[in-house]
Amino acid sequence: MIKAIIFDWGGVLIQNPSQGLIAYCANALGVTEKKFITEYRTYNQEFQKGFLSEDQLWENICASLHIEKPLIHSLWGSAFRAVYQEQNEMFSLASYLKKKGYNIGRLSNTEKPAMQFFFEQHYDMFDVTVFSCAEGTRKPEQKIYQHILEQLQVQPDDAVFIDDTPEYITGAKKIGIHTILFTGYSQVKKELQLLSVHAK
Repeated sequence: MIKAIIFDWGGVLIQNPSQGLIAYCANALGVTEKKFITEYRTYNQEFQKGFLSEDQLWENICASLHIEKPLIHSLWGSAFRAVYQEQNEMFSLASYLKKKGYNIGRLSNTEKPAMQFFFEQHYDMFDVTVFSCAEGTRKPEQKIYQHILEQLQVQPDDAVFIDDTPEYITGAKKIGIHTILFTGYSQVKKELQLLSVHAK
């Protein structure tokens, strides 16, 4: 029996912020998006796992690009705030499922400035939130899925994980979690109902 529903953040609960983040940061640094992506990809996993601070990130990227570090306190935080856009139907679904008695989790590969922004929102529909930057592990590594299951106090077969990235869905499946590859609100509702989840 399903007891817990776990939602991805970027791409499910909110519009995927990746492209907006890239454009914002590249523009702020005065470089092309292509150049920025090439450098950022070298460090993004360490940044998302919390092993690399934002200051270290910009120091490394700007040294490689031979440009000055940004003066702004948190360029990543400013970028995230600028592009953040909730998918209201999905937040409403999470709230509805919580009222129906399901444990609601939120699992995200998230950098520390974005995690700070999340807590500033004071969302009340999540029983457990797990951020890669706070755990030192990220999707699709099995450790992060196991951690949220422990926090929710459920077994893999008692949980459903909703994500828009096939690789992260595969990671959850490997440890026995039910999964839904997100394409839209109506599709998620239908697939939850097929799992006997009382989605509105």
